Amino acid sequence: MSARPDAAATATATVETAATATRVETESADPCCAAPLPVLGRDVTVPLVTGGEVTYAALDYAASAPALQRVWDDVAAYAPYYGSVHRGAGYLSQLSTDLFENSRVTVAEFLDCRPGDQVVFTRSTTDSLNLLAAALPADCQVFVFETEHHASLLPWRDARVTYLNAPRTPEQAVATLERALADRDPYGPALVCVTGASNVTGELWPVKELAAAAHAHGARIVLDAAQLAPHHPVSVQDLDVDWIAFSGHKLYAPFGSGVLAGRADWLQDSEPYLAGGGASRKVARRADGGVDVEWHTTAARHEAGSPNVIGVYSIASACKALTEAGFDSLVEREQHLIAKVRAGLAEVPEVRVLSLFGDDAPRVGVISFVVEGWNSSHFAAALSAEYGIGVRDGLFCAHPLVRTLLGSDPQDPGECGAPEAAPGERSLNAIRVSFGAGTPDEHVERFVGAVKELVRDGAQWKYRTEDGRCVPDRG
Repeated sequence: MSARPDAAATATATVETAATATRVETESADPCCAAPLPVLGRDVTVPLVTGGEVTYAALDYAASAPALQRVWDDVAAYAPYYGSVHRGAGYLSQLSTDLFENSRVTVAEFLDCRPGDQVVFTRSTTDSLNLLAAALPADCQVFVFETEHHASLLPWRDARVTYLNAPRTPEQAVATLERALADRDPYGPALVCVTGASNVTGELWPVKELAAAAHAHGARIVLDAAQLAPHHPVSVQDLDVDWIAFSGHKLYAPFGSGVLAGRADWLQDSEPYLAGGGASRKVARRADGGVDVEWHTTAARHEAGSPNVIGVYSIASACKALTEAGFDSLVEREQHLIAKVRAGLAEVPEVRVLSLFGDDAPRVGVISFVVEGWNSSHFAAALSAEYGIGVRDGLFCAHPLVRTLLGSDPQDPGECGAPEAAPGERSLNAIRVSFGAGTPDEHVERFVGAVKELVRDGAQWKYRTEDGRCVPDRG
């Protein structure tokens, strides 16, 4: 924590409470569940190609979740006090430094970090994992399942990487990892990278068991919590993971910041992720004309440049909001929505929901599926244009996993919006619906109804391909 005058302490408290009066309380339409948390844009209306307007149903939370109203209000309350952080003598600089470092403490508490763990602020999950990749010790081997998001699959370019085949049960995942770690040669430093919840199927992975397997074989483990942290409590200590990475834009704080939190030693022993001001503690000219640099050993070592104070503060605000709302009630409500969507899709024989671990696997509000007779891009475009529903189609930055899940389901590559395929390769894509703490029942009910209507009656409008996307044909 930074030292600051009492006046700055008073102003900090003012910033943190200024938005309280504008916060919106809502009531749940279902007495068994808590109300959805108020999010920005919940009343936005969008035009339908068939005429009229409808309230937008944002069902693409797995890509980017809308900002919590609480987060927006907190950011707006702080914005007039914005100043550069660290070393500034001015009142606003000291206040901003205090908020920045307090945000670090808030995130550490949200993640239940160990004493001595570092919380490094980054731009995103992708940035966090690339930072860790740059901090790997010499000759470190990396083990990653092919089921990972590209943010976890691709950063390890300077390491020896073992890609593990997609498991079909949690137990198989653990056994596969144990064999790979035991057989590694040479038996040196190793890192396992695993997701907490799939961004394709929403299924929860056996993180605690995988961490135990990693540690039993002398390896460390980093958890990609981008899809887990917005939906479930995450404890570094309970899961016994070495690092956690996540993004603000999936945690209802879409202001360009992310987090890497965990053990300090590899981070302290590596070169700074970026070289520049803030990461350096002391810089001096040498007699031979060169420059000697003493780098920080704290999180600042990997936070060169002027930090994204607003992005960091928004993450802290989201952490507080979710904690205060209570994950028990948030999880209960989300499971209620998941059950509605899955039950509705199960009533449509042409729909196949994608899964690694089976129907009974625990999951978060992320569901991907294909519809017989439809290209997924065409289906997603119709949901948007005719029903005001925003979902995602494609391979979801998890190409190996989606191709594994869709390997036996070819789609006509010439259909509207079908992605380009390499010569001899089938064109594959899927539809993903995702939701969370801000989703009202009406949105998922409208989605299920729209799926049934489209499958039964077909699209009401004609569509064409434009710049690789399926769009309504307005000509």
